[in-house]
Amino acid sequence: MPHHSPAPSAWRRIRTAWGLPDLSGKGRFVTANLIDSLGNGLVGAFTLVFFVKTTSLPLVAIGAALTLGQLLVLPVPLFLGRLLDGYGPRPVVAVGNWISVAGFIGFLFSHAAWQIVLWQVMVQLGSTAFWMGSGPLTVTVAGGVERARWFGFVRALRNVGVGFGGAVSAVVLSFGTVTGLRAIMVLNVVTFAVAGWLVLTLPGTEADAGGPAGAAAPGPAEPGPTSEPPGGYRTVLKDVRYLRLVATNISFVFSSTVIAVLLAVYVAQYVHVGSWIVGVLVVLNTALVALLQTLASRWTEARRPVTVLVWALLLNATAFTAFGALLVLPGWSVIAGLLIAMVLYTAGEILSSPPTSELSVVMAPDHLRGRYLGVYQMSWSIGSALAPALLTGLLEAGAALPWMFLAAISVLAVPVVLGLDRRPATVEAAVGDDTAAEQLDGDPTG
Repeated sequence: MPHHSPAPSAWRRIRTAWGLPDLSGKGRFVTANLIDSLGNGLVGAFTLVFFVKTTSLPLVAIGAALTLGQLLVLPVPLFLGRLLDGYGPRPVVAVGNWISVAGFIGFLFSHAAWQIVLWQVMVQLGSTAFWMGSGPLTVTVAGGVERARWFGFVRALRNVGVGFGGAVSAVVLSFGTVTGLRAIMVLNVVTFAVAGWLVLTLPGTEADAGGPAGAAAPGPAEPGPTSEPPGGYRTVLKDVRYLRLVATNISFVFSSTVIAVLLAVYVAQYVHVGSWIVGVLVVLNTALVALLQTLASRWTEARRPVTVLVWALLLNATAFTAFGALLVLPGWSVIAGLLIAMVLYTAGEILSSPPTSELSVVMAPDHLRGRYLGVYQMSWSIGSALAPALLTGLLEAGAALPWMFLAAISVLAVPVVLGLDRRPATVEAAVGDDTAAEQLDGDPTG
């Protein structure tokens, strides 16, 4: 008699259609990511206003204190990389959440500029620990399968959380009460403490996160301090393939700052359309990422990560060209041009995030993964610090210049990224074998 397989459940059909990973037994991981995203959305939208309302400091002093706190954390990824190598991602992410808790508590009692700097350092330190550990933790939770879907799902989850958190903050800010602002900060204290506990108690998350994409992960191992692994940051700096990924990511880092740094000023002062369109564009971006990120992951999982990154870079270049072209469009077409440019920009964002996050983990040798991710995170830290000054300076020099710069670095990154996933990182390169390093550096295909 013929054997008939049972029909897939309704949930499985939905999961397959929308490109969702298998979430069975992953509730704590999903909840922890959602909490962190909500918290970042809440705090990111109102930290400056919080100190304006709760202290007597001038706005300039508060802004300078927050910026200084961020700058002081710039070298921290290199230290956290050593901790990731010694202890694994789970305790680093959990402790990062708890360090953020300490920072949020400090915010509640800050009245002087030096206090804001101190607690901003704590919050940024915790956030950096979370982001550095998030990639390898996602890979280990995936268990070696559905990696593209997991990275896409986490990206969509974070976008929804940040968007919703920002909306809640906007509602609270509209009332303008100090009590409401303090309540949000207390809420963050509680939720980040819970998120740290959820991450620390994740079952079976210390499996190996390395190997080629799609490979099965070996069995779990308990985290703990290990002997100093062979190699170090000198090994990372010899890995030309990985440094090419880092260089490519700088292009995406600059691209990611467009909404926060350029969009509102460009639209209001140079394109001369109503500021209301900025809100529409931000909502469009958030909605598209939330709705399409997992579907895009379903499409990309059957394709080489480098191919996807090339598409993302070309979409970014096209989007930035479209933004710059608005300066010469007739007035009646500017709104349509903005919407088209934002759709192209969002498509590039959707395609770029999962493969860069995945490659940053799987291209690194297992025993030095933390150090590799420390260098990768530096591209985010330095790029995010430089982008506001550089892009606004270019904008002041000429309205089209920042868009020309962004389009140019996107196009120039295409030859840099080609061939990155042609072969896996080797153990010889990982331990810093000079001969292997010379061969790797001289290989025109790698």
